[in-house]
Amino acid sequence: MSETMKSDEVAGSMMGVPKVAIIGRPNVGKSTLFNIITETRKAVVKDQAGVTRDIIIEPVEVWGKQFDLIDTGGITEAGDLFSKLIREQVSEFLHSVDFIIAVMDGRAGLLPEDRDIIKFAKQAGKPFLLVINKVDKVAEEEMAKSDFYEFGVDIVSASFEQRRGLSDILEWITKQIPERSDVITEGLRLTIVGKPNVGKSSLSNAILGSNRMLVSDVAGTTIDSVETPFYVKNKKFMLVDTAGLRRSSRREEDLEIISAFKSKEAIRRADLVLLVVDGTIGPTEQDAKIMQAILEDHRGVILVANKSDLGQQDVPEYRKTFREQVARTFHFFDDVPVVFTSAKTGHGLGDLYDMVERVGDKLTQKIPTAALNDFFFQVIRKAPAPVYGNNNVKFYYLTQTYQKPPAFIAFANHPDGVTTAYRRFLIKNIKQEFDLVGIPIRIFCMKSRSGSGRE
Repeated sequence: MSETMKSDEVAGSMMGVPKVAIIGRPNVGKSTLFNIITETRKAVVKDQAGVTRDIIIEPVEVWGKQFDLIDTGGITEAGDLFSKLIREQVSEFLHSVDFIIAVMDGRAGLLPEDRDIIKFAKQAGKPFLLVINKVDKVAEEEMAKSDFYEFGVDIVSASFEQRRGLSDILEWITKQIPERSDVITEGLRLTIVGKPNVGKSSLSNAILGSNRMLVSDVAGTTIDSVETPFYVKNKKFMLVDTAGLRRSSRREEDLEIISAFKSKEAIRRADLVLLVVDGTIGPTEQDAKIMQAILEDHRGVILVANKSDLGQQDVPEYRKTFREQVARTFHFFDDVPVVFTSAKTGHGLGDLYDMVERVGDKLTQKIPTAALNDFFFQVIRKAPAPVYGNNNVKFYYLTQTYQKPPAFIAFANHPDGVTTAYRRFLIKNIKQEFDLVGIPIRIFCMKSRSGSGRE
């Protein structure tokens, strides 16, 4: 994605993958259906209305047909801020999907809010299926359906808890999806993390080109780790937006504890992490702790300075000042790649994608063993050898592991004598020689089994 690629081009490139949205009131079983079909537990299921606030998207393959299944926030007439945001978000989003599954509660019967939901689906002009959940007995099916016949649409009765009616739902979906022949290659899995209210969801929406994550001025809007596939030049990326990571002492509600766990799990599963900070403030001590957590999981990372349009207005020599703050705050990883963006204006999104491409290539870089060892033995002559007891540490050879980002094993006679400072010396030289600056590479030291080798 170059700077000139617009968000609608990204959205347009997704048209080859059918999108099926699940909508309905809170607590009717939308997330349960999503988890069953996707065979995941990515949507938080809890006996509490309004748990799902964001739009969660997961690729699915059923009976040879591929589609993206989408779980949405519960639509309600409640007057609180989040309810209004969800209502507006889902209504707008339905125009970008291909098919709709409207879930109703068979125990509650037809409610006024259900009429509004069906109205939303009809206004979107997309084929939709009406699913009446919580019909626990076959004898109750016709009674449950009778309230909804007036709408003249396809109806399926189901009990998600009993796994009944699922085959009818899947059959309806697969009949709607035509055969496809274009080839999509797999790209990186990108996870967005950061403190609350730094603009993570706004940045996600800017990248995806649609209002998929709730955006408000209230910290903690995102509860789930929201996974969304997007496609660029027939390459499929997965973008994961996470809940804001706060200090443990501030996580009081049980949902925030769930969110923090999901955020950490999302980091572990990422190929590349985008650490978003408020560009008007710069990286803080809390950002440093998040960065340390990323490095402990040995993930590639890009620092995204969001709201940079405001920072440039307020701070003289803004980028220079910001980079100096990065070097101080992330003194343990001061060469982290930095991209300046504005989710509000779209500025810097092309730079961000270019950086993702460059860092992604480095994450999988494999250095030929001969070149690696020729360089290694030149480097170890530049500095005095580490000392273990009364003996010098002798290195025999260096090999690269199959890990991402690149990691290396140095075999030596006394691996315990290789100090942290000497590892940093080796890492710095490897980064410079093989264009791995900005990549959190690691060096492990092991005792050579042969006890001899090239010196």
